[in-house]
Amino acid sequence: MTVPHQSKSPDEKPPENHSHMVRRRWLTAIVIVLLIGVPAGYLMVSAGQSRRSGLDKELESSATGLTDDVPSRMKQRVFEVPIPARATNVRYYETSNWKSSRLYVQFNVTSGRLDTFLTELGTHRSALKEGHVSIAPRDSRTVGWNFVPTRVWSGTTHKQKDPRPTQDITVDLSDPAMPRVYVVSTTTP
Repeated sequence: MTVPHQSKSPDEKPPENHSHMVRRRWLTAIVIVLLIGVPAGYLMVSAGQSRRSGLDKELESSATGLTDDVPSRMKQRVFEVPIPARATNVRYYETSNWKSSRLYVQFNVTSGRLDTFLTELGTHRSALKEGHVSIAPRDSRTVGWNFVPTRVWSGTTHKQKDPRPTQDITVDLSDPAMPRVYVVSTTTP
């Protein structure tokens, strides 16, 4: 008696030849590298950036006086001190304690940009009182500002409702074409 020949089931695969096996192994290796290597590389780059950022913040917080740089956009927004475009000799310093945070800023600016700066703060040039230094002696000592009487000073205090900051603004108008602006912006938590 003869047994009929059985056909292969659809689930059975033909034996794998050598070149197909090599391609499959290479493809598996590439997938593993992509699934593990790419995220690992990303984590290393991210850790490096985070470390550099931490070091930058550490250097900034260890500063003991004015830093020759423009404060970050975030600081400018928090303390509401928009540094005018093309301001020169920009310097700043930030202090913080449990009672208040202060941003000390100084810069030189043209007369027209001074008006723009004051408008952006929410005040105007007519609010400046001639001969008045609005920055407290304690604040000026903190950063080494010396408001000598031989200069032409004008100042104002721009008070706002909490939690918005209060800005003490003093301007040296000895050179009316290029005034030097001093600002102490104070926020309370």
